[in-house]
Amino acid sequence: MSQVCIFFAPGFEEIEALTVVDLMRRVNIPITMISITESLNVTGAHGITITADSLMRTMDFSNTDMLVLPGGAPGTCNLNSCEPLKEILRDFYSKEKYIGAICAAPMVLGHLGFLENRKATCYPGFEKDLIGADYVSVPAVVDGHIITSRGLGTAIEFAGELIALLKDRAVSDAVKKEVIYSV
Repeated sequence: MSQVCIFFAPGFEEIEALTVVDLMRRVNIPITMISITESLNVTGAHGITITADSLMRTMDFSNTDMLVLPGGAPGTCNLNSCEPLKEILRDFYSKEKYIGAICAAPMVLGHLGFLENRKATCYPGFEKDLIGADYVSVPAVVDGHIITSRGLGTAIEFAGELIALLKDRAVSDAVKKEVIYSV
């Protein structure tokens, strides 16, 4: 069974993060909410505090199949300045394990050089941070083991693409239908 980890930094975009968590859990994909801070409690960009499942420094990522980065301000900048997280991302990238990022968070992948010669998308205004990417303005993009998406309004589409990779398209379509999602 696939294991996913999603990272929470102060100022994360609540809907982007929790949509992924919710839809993954609906289809029985284990997803662990990871705080990059020293506290399990992390407050998002709009004042909503969540309690993460684990602290990043205590996690063993060896059985993890996918890492997910939600956007948000200043959440994305906090992710981007977290060196231990970037080391984990580099390890996953080198092993060609799945890495997903939504909204402004694809900038983290761009700054790490992961988007070179790949199709990618992001929140408008962050295109310059997708270093080396072929920018496309679509809700979600899968290019190899890298998945990017545009923002809060594309969170269900993003989560659906992640689920399709870990399970299959039928499971993704079924959960989107269950939540009355329509394009």
